Amino acid sequence: MSSMPQARIHAPDHIELDQVEMPAVGADDVLVQVARCGICGSDLAYARIGGIPGAASPFALGHEFAGTVVETGINVSNYQAGDRVVVNPDRGDNAIGSGGVQGAFASHIVYRGATTAAQGLLKLPDALDFETGALIEPLAVGMHAARQGRIRPGDKVAVLGAGPVGLASAIGARHLGAEQVVLVDLSERRLQVARELGFTALHAGRDGLAAQLRATHDVITNNPMLGEQPGTDVYIEATGVGAVLQDITTTARKGARIVVVGVHFAPVEFDMTNFLIRELQITASMAYPDEFPEVIDMLLSGTIDVRPLISHRFPLSRFKEAFAQAQQADQAVKVMVDCQH
Repeated sequence: MSSMPQARIHAPDHIELDQVEMPAVGADDVLVQVARCGICGSDLAYARIGGIPGAASPFALGHEFAGTVVETGINVSNYQAGDRVVVNPDRGDNAIGSGGVQGAFASHIVYRGATTAAQGLLKLPDALDFETGALIEPLAVGMHAARQGRIRPGDKVAVLGAGPVGLASAIGARHLGAEQVVLVDLSERRLQVARELGFTALHAGRDGLAAQLRATHDVITNNPMLGEQPGTDVYIEATGVGAVLQDITTTARKGARIVVVGVHFAPVEFDMTNFLIRELQITASMAYPDEFPEVIDMLLSGTIDVRPLISHRFPLSRFKEAFAQAQQADQAVKVMVDCQH
């Protein structure tokens, strides 16, 4: 059986580009030649801990990808060789990039159960290139966060954290009709990307969150106990930093909506009396139940150019360099890997 390159985690902070067997294609499967795959923050976390406990080891990573169908199983009639596709890695029993068996930082990957793929294996429109296709997954994460915030036309939105998920959430918020979307971060590099995407960028280290938002979103007085508050309707927390989430809860106006999409690895303590006084509504956002088609439609509309999200490009043959670059959060946004070189 022929072999292929695949990036795998062997131990904490130990990644190798291994040669592995080409995956076999079952009767209900399709083989996808991976064109582009983006490095996700979860990939960085998996590397730090040596993979997901209980999953296959060495642990194959990578799940934000697009490519071309090159082989189909005998029962597959809804796809054919040559179809350009984008893959929802959470659909079906594939667990791509999180089960440890299959990861998309490889030249090829098998999508299991293509006969009942539904939204798991979507055809990529000709108008969208493979790099844009590989951005659909993180954009779907952001779109779901915006949906969880019940964003309505005219809402004022603040996104804390201008990494890929925060930027994607801002894009989703604007797509849903938010009129004043601001991103807050400490990294000037990431704030510059926010500006390139057409958003207001605020440096987190200047003047305090409340003061900056009052200046940007105006003020509202709907509770005498709180005085003048920022007019921000929705906060999206995309940093995973407990102190940032606490700051939001003591800044938000009465009745504000808060969405937590950043991953918090430690408990966060809240002042529940403050919650009562402000009548805050807090929810969480995880992955993308059914946002892939909506993101594709948004991209086809041409209302936003998402290319500024990609800060670096590497071939798969230089994967270790690509991963090291992605670990530089103050420099990198989305690091894109060409899996055919």
